[in-house]
Amino acid sequence: MKPYILPLSDPQADLETTGGKGASLARLASAGLPVPDGFHITTQAYRRFVAANNLQPGTLAALQEVDASHPATLESASRAICRLFTTATIPDELANAIVSAYGELPGSNPPVAVRSSATAEDLPEASFAGQQETYLNITGAGQVLEAARKCWASLWTGRAIAYRLRQNIPPESVALAVVVQLLVDAEAAGILFTANPLSGKRDEIVINAAWGLGEAVVGGAVTPDTITVSKLDAKLIHRQTAEKQVMTVRTETGTAEQPVPDSLKNVPVLSDEKAIELSRLGRRIEDLYGLPVDIEWALADGKFTILQARPVTALGEAPLEWKMPRPNGVYMRTSVVDLMPDPVSPLFATLGIPALTAQMYPLGKMLTRMQPSLPVDYYTIINGYAYLGAGFSFRNWIWMIFGLLPAYPRLLKQVLPFWRNEVHPKYKQAVAARRGMDPQTMTSAELLAEVRALVDESSYYTCALMFATMGASAGSEGLLTRLYQKMARRAGDPPAQAMLMGWDNLPIRADKSLFDLAGFCRERPSLAVHLLETPSTALADELEGRCTPQGVDPGEWESFCHRFGEHMDTFGHMVFELDYAKPLPRDHPEPALEAIKMYLRGEGANPYERQRQSEERRIETSQLALSRLKGLRRWIFTKSLNWAQSLAEVREDALADIGLAYPLLRRMLAMLGVHLVNAGVLQEAGDIYWLEKDEIESAVAAVERGEKLESKAALVAERKAFWQKAKRTTPPPMIPPKKKYLGITTTVWLAEAEGNQAETTLKGVPASPGKVTAPACVLDGPEDFEKMRPGYVLVAGTTTPAWTPLFAMASAVVTDIGGPLSHGSIVAREYGIPAVMGTGVATRRIQNQQMVTVDGSAGTVRLE
Repeated sequence: MKPYILPLSDPQADLETTGGKGASLARLASAGLPVPDGFHITTQAYRRFVAANNLQPGTLAALQEVDASHPATLESASRAICRLFTTATIPDELANAIVSAYGELPGSNPPVAVRSSATAEDLPEASFAGQQETYLNITGAGQVLEAARKCWASLWTGRAIAYRLRQNIPPESVALAVVVQLLVDAEAAGILFTANPLSGKRDEIVINAAWGLGEAVVGGAVTPDTITVSKLDAKLIHRQTAEKQVMTVRTETGTAEQPVPDSLKNVPVLSDEKAIELSRLGRRIEDLYGLPVDIEWALADGKFTILQARPVTALGEAPLEWKMPRPNGVYMRTSVVDLMPDPVSPLFATLGIPALTAQMYPLGKMLTRMQPSLPVDYYTIINGYAYLGAGFSFRNWIWMIFGLLPAYPRLLKQVLPFWRNEVHPKYKQAVAARRGMDPQTMTSAELLAEVRALVDESSYYTCALMFATMGASAGSEGLLTRLYQKMARRAGDPPAQAMLMGWDNLPIRADKSLFDLAGFCRERPSLAVHLLETPSTALADELEGRCTPQGVDPGEWESFCHRFGEHMDTFGHMVFELDYAKPLPRDHPEPALEAIKMYLRGEGANPYERQRQSEERRIETSQLALSRLKGLRRWIFTKSLNWAQSLAEVREDALADIGLAYPLLRRMLAMLGVHLVNAGVLQEAGDIYWLEKDEIESAVAAVERGEKLESKAALVAERKAFWQKAKRTTPPPMIPPKKKYLGITTTVWLAEAEGNQAETTLKGVPASPGKVTAPACVLDGPEDFEKMRPGYVLVAGTTTPAWTPLFAMASAVVTDIGGPLSHGSIVAREYGIPAVMGTGVATRRIQNQQMVTVDGSAGTVRLE
C-alpha cells in the first residue's frame, strides 16, 4: 500500500501521489534549490479519509445537478460536499502518521504552511493553481490536522468544480495531497516569471515584489514593485516601484493584512543586486523544468527561499514577426488568397500552394503564347497565412508588357469559352474518372500519387478561374459601371450591379433545393416537428446513422434522408475555404439543416421569388439603360453589357465548383492518414494535414520499404499550437504596407490594416448598399454555423458559395477579407442585404451577439 506520508524530497513524490504542487516542490528540493523543509500528506491519505467516511457517494450525488453556467448550482454542491467533509473523522492511523511527521520538524510546535496539492494542477496544459486552499502560520498538531481536513474539502470548492468541468476531468478521478512546510517569516516575497507574461518575450524575467508574506501579491491585494531583467546578460531593463499600501504578516492566530509603514511604502523591495541574484535562481529553475515557469519566492534574513514553481500556462504571446521571404518583395492578401482567410495547414502550404504557383505557368503560356515569368514566390506563406507575391522583377515585367498585355484583347474573347469548353469539362472528367476508386484497397504509394494528381487538377482549375472568370469579371463589371454612370444612369436608378444579378447559378440552386426540402417536410408534420425541435448537430448524427428517430414515420424519414443525401451529392462539394484540410458542407450539414428549419418556420425569402425579382430587375435596368442610348454609344454599352453579363452568369458556378475534387481528395488523405497511424507516425488520421509534403513522401517511401518510423506526434502538437497562435493574429494586408502600389490605392483590393481601425468603428469596402443594426454572429467556420439566427449580422473571415445558406438568414454580412467582387459581395447584393468586406479585424474585434450597425453604402461597421 502507498504511504500516507513522504519526506519533501522523496523520489516517490510524483503527480499521482503528491499532486502538482507537491511533485514540483519535491523536484526543487531534490535539485538542491532552497526550499523550506516539510513533508507530504499523500493522495493515499485523502482516499483513506474518503473511504473511511464513505464520502464518495454523497460527493457524486451532490454533483449531479451541477451546471457550470449557473454559479448557484456550483456553490450549492460545494456546500453540501464540504458539510460531509467537516463532519467526517480522520482515521487514527492516518492522524497518527500526520502528527508524527509534524513532530519531526525542527522546533517545538513550529509554524507551518499547509497547502493543498491536487492531482490536476500546475500542469502545462491545465493550470489549477489557486483552485484549492492554503493555510499559513499553523501551529500545533491539532491545527495541522484541521488544516489538512480543510484542504481536502477545498478540492470541492465551487471554482474548483467549475474548472474541472471545463477541462472535462471526471470528478471520481481526482484526489488531493497536502504539503506541510516550515513557514518562512518573510520580510519580502513575490512572484518571478522566467518569461514576460505580458509581451510573451522569452528573453526577459519579470519579478513582482512586495513587503511581508507573499499572499498579498498572489491574491492581488497589493500593487507590487515590478522589475524586468534581461535573461541573456542578467542586467536590469526596467524598474517600477509601486506605492505599496498593504502587506501580509503573521499573527498569533494565523495571518492578517496590515498597512505598510510609511517608511517602506515607496521604497524598492529588492535592490538591483538582489533582483539579479533572484533572476539567476529563476534561470536555474527554468533550466530544471525545460520551459518558462512562474515562481513564488520569499526573502528572509537576506536569503531567498523558493515556495513554489509551476509551468506558465497563461503566457502572453510574443508578437509574430512579419518577415518578407525576399527583401525586395511585395506581398498582398488578395486574389485567390480571399479563399484562405485563416492560416493554412502545413500540408496545404507545402503541397497546395506550390501547385497553385506551378499551374500558373502552363496556363499563362497557353493563353499568352509566351513563356510566363512570375515571381518565385507568386503564392507564398508568411506565418501560416497565404500571400500573393507582387514584387515583380524586370524579367516579370517583360512578360507582362510583351506577353500578357498584348494578349488581353484576345483573352477577353477567349476566356469564357476556355472555361466553359475546356477547363470545367476537363476538371469534371478527371474527378469522374477516379470516382470508382476505393481508397481502402489502395497502397500508401497509390494514395499519395492520386492525392498529387487531384491537387494538380484542382489547382489548375483554380488558377484558370483567375484568368477566365475572376479577373475578367472584375474588369468587365468595372467597365460597365463607368459606362453606365457616364452614359445612362439617372438619379434614382438602380446601381450597375443590378444588371448583373438574378442568375440561376449553383449557390442559388442549392438554396432552392433547401427550400424545396423544407416544403417536403412541411407536408409531413411529425418529420417537421422533429426537425424543428432537434439541434442540428444531433440531426446530423441521425442522418449519418440513418436510424429512424422516435415519433417519426420510418418511410418519411428514409425519404428525407434520401433527398437530403441527393442535395449533398449535388452541392456538398462547395468549399468553405481553399485549404482541403477544412471540412466540406457534406462533412458539416448543420448550416443546410438550419436553413431548412428557417424555411419551415416561414422565415426567410422564397429563393425562387427572390431570383425572379432579381432577374426582372436585371432585364428592366438593362433595357432602360439601352433605351437612353443610340448609335456608337449604344453599341459600346451593349458590348460592355453583354461581356459583363456573360461573365456574371458563370462566375459563381465556376467558383462553386472549385471543390469538385475535394470529397475524393479528403477521403484519400484520410485513408493515407490511417496508414501513417498504423505505421506509428501519427496518433490520428486527421493529423496528416499537419505534416508537410516532404515528410509524407518520406514516410510513405519508408512504409513501402517496411521500415520502422518515428512518431511525429510532438511535431504535430507544436504545429497545431503555432496555428492557433497565428489564428489569433491579424495578418497585415500588405507587406511592406503601402498606400499606393503601381499608382492604385491599395484599399481598393486589400483589407484595412489593423492599425487603421478605430476603437468603435471598423472601415471596410462598401460591397452591398443598405444600413442595418442587429446582433452579430461571429463564425470561424462550419463548426459554428448552428449559432446563426435569422436577422443576425453574419461576421466571418470570408465567405464562399458553401456559406450561401446562411445569407438567407443574415440581415447583413461583414468579412475580414474580400472586396466588391468577392462572393460575399455578390450574394449579399442578390439577397438585398448590406455588406462590408475587407475590414481586416471584424472576427477579432466583434463579439458574438454584440449589437453592430452595418452601413454597406459607406463601408463602415459601428460597434454599439
